[in-house]
Amino acid sequence: MTNEASRDGGPVRSAEVIAALCLATDLGMGFPFEHGLHSTLIATRLAERLGVDPATTSQTYYACLLSHSGCTTDAHVTAEVFGGSLATHVNPVMYGSRREVMSGLLRALPPPESAGLVRTMEAARRLPRMARAARPQFTAMCEVAQMLADGVGLPPSVQGLLLHLVERWDGKGLLGRAKGEEIPLPMRIVHVAVDAALQRLLGGEEHAVRVIRERAGNAFDPEVAACLTDNAGEILATDIEASAWDEVLACEPDPRPTLQGEAIDRALTAMGNFTDLISPYLSGHSIGVADLAAGAAQRCRLDEAGEVAVRRAALVHDLGRVAIGARTWQKPEPLSADEWEQVRLHPYHTERVLARSPFLSELGRVAGAHHERLDASGYHRGSAGAELSLPARLIAAADAYHAMTEPRPHRESRTPAQAADELAREASAGRFDPDAVTAVVERAGQPVPRIGRPAGLTEREAEVVGMLARGLQTKQVARALGISVKTADRHIQNAYGKTGVSTRAAATLFAMEHGLVAWGELPIAQPAARS
Repeated sequence: MTNEASRDGGPVRSAEVIAALCLATDLGMGFPFEHGLHSTLIATRLAERLGVDPATTSQTYYACLLSHSGCTTDAHVTAEVFGGSLATHVNPVMYGSRREVMSGLLRALPPPESAGLVRTMEAARRLPRMARAARPQFTAMCEVAQMLADGVGLPPSVQGLLLHLVERWDGKGLLGRAKGEEIPLPMRIVHVAVDAALQRLLGGEEHAVRVIRERAGNAFDPEVAACLTDNAGEILATDIEASAWDEVLACEPDPRPTLQGEAIDRALTAMGNFTDLISPYLSGHSIGVADLAAGAAQRCRLDEAGEVAVRRAALVHDLGRVAIGARTWQKPEPLSADEWEQVRLHPYHTERVLARSPFLSELGRVAGAHHERLDASGYHRGSAGAELSLPARLIAAADAYHAMTEPRPHRESRTPAQAADELAREASAGRFDPDAVTAVVERAGQPVPRIGRPAGLTEREAEVVGMLARGLQTKQVARALGISVKTADRHIQNAYGKTGVSTRAAATLFAMEHGLVAWGELPIAQPAARS
């Protein structure tokens, strides 16, 4: 095994990362969790029933997993023009008749407050804007899906398929790029599978079969549609009580590509970029936080593997944002109680999207803690300091700093110096780890403001408590600081008095809760060898 493979814990299956991204697109589209996985099962079974060659089956599998990966593209525009309801009103009729498509688009418009004729006139007034927005919107979705496919390591043969995401057999697709057999066979299979999965969700198997049959020869390749309707019982079969994750990974066609080293970082960067597309205010946020957190980890003397893990967790820390509508992220006014509750859950969604993959779940536990605070005032768990690892503390500080330097709909951006001062005040108040804040501010190239220590501890007393938490004895503390044993003991006793503890164990707990542990600076004291 190479050093790089060892550092990464071995290669990671591409399908794990792509399937996790598929789960995130369910959240972004407003579909039930794992809906995209069910669509992929249907597409793969349909390809096998059609007897296509292995390459076509493989392309169908990956194209279906990524079929909604452009869902965050210009989401703020979609929310403004369509009210954020495309999944409810447009997706079910996308492959229907022109009349059905137009009706769906009209229903997706934000409802005007007026009624009757005035309401109709307002809807008509919005139609030109809707028409102008639709083509660029769907063009961008296809292009973004292509770029994400490249980011997660899929070959050009799959990337090219995604240009045909919204085409139709009859040539009446929204972009009109191809028709009939000009549309690659894998995408003709995906079109049928995606619509069948959605129609089954809306009305059951019989409804799905009826709709696919009606659309055969119009939106769909009649041969592909007939294969599904003739074998619906087998192709649409689903165990609704079980997760589809394992089955989807098991049915991945051979050869099964893997990611390793820089390819993993590139794939996670693609996932972070997918997240940030939900609002122009977030462009570059995930990459920026990852750079700050990784640099801070190096300053805290984490080893190379630890630094890599911090960077990777930071890249995907905000993945759950896509579960909250773009209109919430764009809102210039204070959030309502309901909106705020949704926002508080986005770290939870990050964890759940990443939890299925053994590799990503390790990152998810750290990524999902980026809004936790040492004093338990954060969310979504309200974890206290002793429960938060150094990587989690670093990402929390990096996320807060970077967010402050970015504009938001409700406020202007702060200068780097202002952000550093604010972060230092939050650390002094006991919400952020002082060492993590110091490392992040240094990485950002800013002077580190003075950070007050808890319980009135001096800088030296706080340093001593941190060393005690690492198991160092009084003599070892004295040696590490270059002071006498008597002076070290005086610092220890002063610290005990200020923190209200009288034992090393209690001092250790205090240090963990308040971010005083000397992370990475000193070896953990080892017990004497037994004879």
